Amino acid sequence: MFKKIIFFILLVFSLNASAQCAMCKAVIEGGNETIAEGVNNGITYLMVFPYILVGLLFYFIYRHKKKAKN
Repeated sequence: MFKKIIFFILLVFSLNASAQCAMCKAVIEGGNETIAEGVNNGITYLMVFPYILVGLLFYFIYRHKKKAKN
């Protein structure tokens, strides 16, 4: 029962997420170059944080394992 509820919730959220790409595409195709540049900068800004967090995670794991060896 719990798995069915989780599956349903993920399905509903994934349907909403796919709609956002069409909206961004429509805004960019409008012809305004500054809006398109802003969208690209926003995507880059949002992409940076997961990489930073994963990098910090690996750094702390490395530091923890290095201390465990000594």
